[in-house]
Amino acid sequence: MTAIFDTLSALADATRARLLLALDRHELTVGELCAVTQLPQSTVSRHLRILNDQGWVTSRADGTSRQYRAASVDAADRRLWQVVKERLSAGRQAAQDAERLRSVLARRRTASREFFATAAGQWDALRSELFGRTAGLAALPGLLDETWTVGDLGAGTGELAASLAPFVGRVIGVDASRPMLAAARRRLAAHDNVELRAGELEALPLGDGELDAAVLFLVLHHVVEPARALGEVHRVLKPGGRVLIVDMTAHEREEYRQRMGHLWLGFSPEMLAGWMQEAGLEGYRCHALPADPDAKGPNLFAATGRRRH
Repeated sequence: MTAIFDTLSALADATRARLLLALDRHELTVGELCAVTQLPQSTVSRHLRILNDQGWVTSRADGTSRQYRAASVDAADRRLWQVVKERLSAGRQAAQDAERLRSVLARRRTASREFFATAAGQWDALRSELFGRTAGLAALPGLLDETWTVGDLGAGTGELAASLAPFVGRVIGVDASRPMLAAARRRLAAHDNVELRAGELEALPLGDGELDAAVLFLVLHHVVEPARALGEVHRVLKPGGRVLIVDMTAHEREEYRQRMGHLWLGFSPEMLAGWMQEAGLEGYRCHALPADPDAKGPNLFAATGRRRH
């Protein structure tokens, strides 16, 4: 009788269940489990000790670290875990953990290739050391048409506008926050093709068809009426004009409402698709962005659409 209650106690904690789900098919270090779950090392280590004491995980020494994996358990415990696993796997948190796990494993594969193909592996590391991990991304706006007028909607301090300005004809940044616009003006003082305007996304201070393209970068979750804002995006785009939205996938971090003023806890692809269609934007596509194991926030997506010709 005692054994079954010990088993139930071990699986009754959400964090331990998440760790066991990650270890169900993969052998991982504590650091990798921290990256997958976005939890501190002390928390992960504490729960691993409990799982180890109850026989749910085992570990082995691997150089200066330890590799953890799910242990082989008896048939009764396997049936119990299967019930927990099925319920847990259907949740949003498990999907986000799985996305981060894929990134952790991809990073591990890169390290393995470095071992077996030294030149190729060293080049990636050397390039990052010399130029930074995201150096190539800064050049991607060069693919845009140099005659375009691009709207940075929710421009904030102007970081995105600064990256766009060298490559396009004109950038119009819009933000409702006067302090943000003041910071953006200081940052963008050297760019004579950038104009900043104060206004809400639900009532853009832009003329009909003024933009060739619009970008909403990590701003839609601050908007009271996203559907109305997308209707405005449709209005200010030229026929055939495109919109790019980068934002958080749906999550459950309620503390973001109080700490950072988030009005929406991310968005599902279906929710955004409905708003885009309602706004008259067609060609909707939505892709999950690769999860950065070092990032502490929710996973991101990139969604695109265009105004009909």
